[in-house]
Amino acid sequence: MMESASSRPPLADIILLLGRLLLSLIFLHEGLSLAANLTATIEIFEKLGLSAPIAFATIALQISAGLSVAAGFLSRLGALALALFCLATAFLFHTNFASQNELLHFEKDLAIAGGMFALVAVGAGSISVDHLLKRRAGNMHPLLKAIL
Repeated sequence: MMESASSRPPLADIILLLGRLLLSLIFLHEGLSLAANLTATIEIFEKLGLSAPIAFATIALQISAGLSVAAGFLSRLGALALALFCLATAFLFHTNFASQNELLHFEKDLAIAGGMFALVAVGAGSISVDHLLKRRAGNMHPLLKAIL
């Protein structure tokens, strides 16, 4: 049986899903890589003057917020957390603009933060857990409605 055009998600939501998946990929990959090499991760963080709990928090943030954005579950919160993380990373670790590599990382972090802020503004779209929850919850708390 053919699907009617009205039952398919709009092209904009398909593109939004693709954008969410692409944005989340870098965080999921990095978070899982850091977790897989935990000893090396902690050593690198210590060389940067950061403690092991900060390393664990970074891993948890990248994986949990990355999954949030990918699945579209509390995606505005996940995207906001990752946007702020990117801004902090850019301004704390990539400000040696004499190095072309550092400048590139700074600009990349700003660009990703921009994408995440756009996601905060528009939400996850119709192909998301957030959308499913909105459709199924009748008397949802107004704060939760705002987050979704």
